[in-house]
Amino acid sequence: MRVREALPLLLLMPVIGFIGYAVMDQRQRADDERAAEMASRPIVQDSAPAATAPAAPPVVESGGSAEPPPPPSTAASGRTEILRAINTAGSTTYLNEVIVERDSGLARWPERIEQPLRIWVQDGKALPGWNPAYPDEVRKAFDTWTLTGIPVKFTFVKDSADGDVIVQWVDKFDAPITGRTLWARDRGWWIVNGSITLALHHEKGEVLDQDAIHAIALHEVGHLLGLDHCADTANIMTPKVRVRDLSEMDRNTIKLLYSLPAGSLKGG
Repeated sequence: MRVREALPLLLLMPVIGFIGYAVMDQRQRADDERAAEMASRPIVQDSAPAATAPAAPPVVESGGSAEPPPPPSTAASGRTEILRAINTAGSTTYLNEVIVERDSGLARWPERIEQPLRIWVQDGKALPGWNPAYPDEVRKAFDTWTLTGIPVKFTFVKDSADGDVIVQWVDKFDAPITGRTLWARDRGWWIVNGSITLALHHEKGEVLDQDAIHAIALHEVGHLLGLDHCADTANIMTPKVRVRDLSEMDRNTIKLLYSLPAGSLKGG
């Protein structure tokens, strides 16, 4: 190539280099912004408290005919004692927030020590992004709540028909949430059965890793046990969770709930 013919190309090379640098710089900035957004994204996102199914008839354990616990007294003195216990606990729990969410009532499971709650966890291997370790994270979440000392134990069954609680998986929700819990209670506000659905991806497709699945399961099991959302983001039961374990307030709240009878706290 002649020098005269090469001269225009030589003059253009700095311009081409600058354009290439600008494009690479723009891509890097976009990648950095996306990484920052992902780092700040909540692990758990609930658009609303745990949904509650309609009141169900009293539960009867298989192989027996035991009556469910009687509903708590609706006398003014009974309500006063329960409210006094909640007020005495003060800021060490958020049970007062649960009362508001539950329309002035406490819902929980009856004691299940001798007859642990039977949990069936679905195998989600047919879903994209499935990790065989996920069911273990769910089981660990149930065990973590048991270790708070509440009078409820869990056992895991192999057949969904044997389960008091069903845990299932979805690829993602159509809404900006990562978990959903449903439960049914009887007229005395005792919970009798429930289900948990966990997502493998955020609504926009980002994968939820093993630690995130554990945190989501902790949050949803809290709903299953009768807890609702609280304002303090240091707790696992805040609507948009950024922690990965139970706080002292989470533990205090569940222990207080399970020291009180289920029932409505409305007057009348």
